[in-house]
Amino acid sequence: MVSIKPKKGKLLIAEPTLTGDVSFNRSVVLIAEHNLEGSVGFILNKPLMYSINELVTEISVPFQVYNGGPVEQDNLYFIHKVPHLIAESIEISHGIYWGGNFENIVDLINKGHITEKDIRFFLGYSGWNSLQLDQELTSKSWVVVHNKYKSDIIHKSANTFWKEKMIELGGDYVLWSNFPENPNLN
Repeated sequence: MVSIKPKKGKLLIAEPTLTGDVSFNRSVVLIAEHNLEGSVGFILNKPLMYSINELVTEISVPFQVYNGGPVEQDNLYFIHKVPHLIAESIEISHGIYWGGNFENIVDLINKGHITEKDIRFFLGYSGWNSLQLDQELTSKSWVVVHNKYKSDIIHKSANTFWKEKMIELGGDYVLWSNFPENPNLN
């Protein structure tokens, strides 16, 4: 499979053969930053057993929290599509932003001005140093694809996301889409 070059706003799709990596097995990662120093992204399809109001008691709404990746898993991160409401946001691409004034977010969520369709929270992030992601692409751990969902990716269902991407890639990937996550349990 020939993939495009990694870039902010693109998606990394874990190759089906990336089975030994607990963090990235069957992952879909949004690349939030990619430059000569390295890359940062957030896993979009690994929901955790936490809701944001369990982690931040000032928030009264139980938005789902996701595993963003294996780096700094004790820190909370977020992407959103409401930069007009959240000051200090950084654009990723296609109307998707990350970061911003957290106190502002707490207030806006509690008042109902930001819904779960506007924002997604993560514990941790995915990070690669200068040439690490390029090496992983060369070793065929990932496929890079365009984010056709644009800002709607924030409320994309996590349950079937990787499988959908396998089907879209076509060819042998379609076979992998129905393969059990743990073949030993088959």
